[in-house]
Amino acid sequence: MADVVEMIQLSPTMEEGRLVAWLRKEGDVVKTGDLLAEIETDKATMEMESYFDGTILKLLVPVGESAVVGKALAIIGKPGEDISSLLGGAPAAQIPAASTGVEASVVAPVPEHTAAAERADGRILSSPVARRVAEEKGIDIRQIPGSGPAGRIIRRDVEGAAATGKPAPAAVVPVVPSAAAAPLASTPARTPAPAAAPTPVASSPDARGRVVPLSPMRKAIARNLAAAWQAPAFMLTRSIQMDAALTMRSQMNDGLASTGSDVKVSVNDIIIRAVARALVDVPEMNSEYRADSILLYDSVDIGMAVAMDGGLITPIIRRAHEKSLVIIAREAKALAARAREKKLQPDEFTGATFSISNLGMFGIEHFTAVLNPPAAGILAVGATTKQVVVLPDGTYGTQQRMNVTLTVDHRAADGAVGATFLQKLVAYLEHPLLMMV
Repeated sequence: MADVVEMIQLSPTMEEGRLVAWLRKEGDVVKTGDLLAEIETDKATMEMESYFDGTILKLLVPVGESAVVGKALAIIGKPGEDISSLLGGAPAAQIPAASTGVEASVVAPVPEHTAAAERADGRILSSPVARRVAEEKGIDIRQIPGSGPAGRIIRRDVEGAAATGKPAPAAVVPVVPSAAAAPLASTPARTPAPAAAPTPVASSPDARGRVVPLSPMRKAIARNLAAAWQAPAFMLTRSIQMDAALTMRSQMNDGLASTGSDVKVSVNDIIIRAVARALVDVPEMNSEYRADSILLYDSVDIGMAVAMDGGLITPIIRRAHEKSLVIIAREAKALAARAREKKLQPDEFTGATFSISNLGMFGIEHFTAVLNPPAAGILAVGATTKQVVVLPDGTYGTQQRMNVTLTVDHRAADGAVGATFLQKLVAYLEHPLLMMV
């Protein structure tokens, strides 16, 4: 009996994905774990693997098209198997055995809900995110009932089991768990598309311009920002003298270069380090509002906003409060590079406890940033500029100064908490050697 390959949730916030490339073609023999396709999610381009053994009988979604989680993407079964019941029409062309002469072993379809979502070959059907969360929480994923497509264990199942010991409710998503399910809509035969396709552009019906369809990333940004805008937020701004921090940066980079190191510390790296230390001092800012409680995070995991083609992503420096400037600089550079290539893994951009958005490199001197849920705070960083100021002795002089604006979820923290956090941040940046203690 043939199996239906469905779009699975490749990131925690993914609701749909765009097919970037098919890595296999109709007639190919695949085994469990073989890579089938590249999928663009709301944050990155991910590789999707097969959960079935057999021959690819039909590719149902062309390259460039989007599919919601649970939608059928392909059919895998025995060579020559009749899949007309799945297509809802006349029998499809028979797919001959692959030229390799290797016959795939076909495993029995998984029931819609099983105690451990385990196939006959012993593999546990689970999403990558679910496996990661289960490992973090020390939960045996085999003991969790799956509520995803074809009984697959997904993130909410693991989180539900961790919180209550009971499975989470099933998703309200129409899926086709096996060949015995309702037929798919009739789909004409397609030739596998090229390895990649540009985002389609449609002409505007009123001839005023062109319509650019939203990418999965742009849709996710719109959803998240709409949700964030509902939070009762307030903003606090401080001007910070950066002369000492810039001097320290120059000295550090000269010292690193003299040792042959290829690491260069940026102003943003120094800000990340200072923010991490300030969050340790003011843990109320490293928090998350919940319906009946406030979560104070144990770790300082800082998301740094990175602009990329088609949107914005926030790769995360994990446990930034425990890392030196050199380590932060190295990690930040690597994460930003992978972000722009859309190669980040879900755990590299989800779960920030606080975020930083720096537009100083674009010459922006002051702006406010929208919250990055569920974290209670985000810091907007402007450009460092030379300004004329009145010195303590009453004379005039120049200083390198930078404006920062803190946006705070008022449900999680009050103005005094935000102000105290900014005081600590100013102290670390104006006296940077404190960060080294």
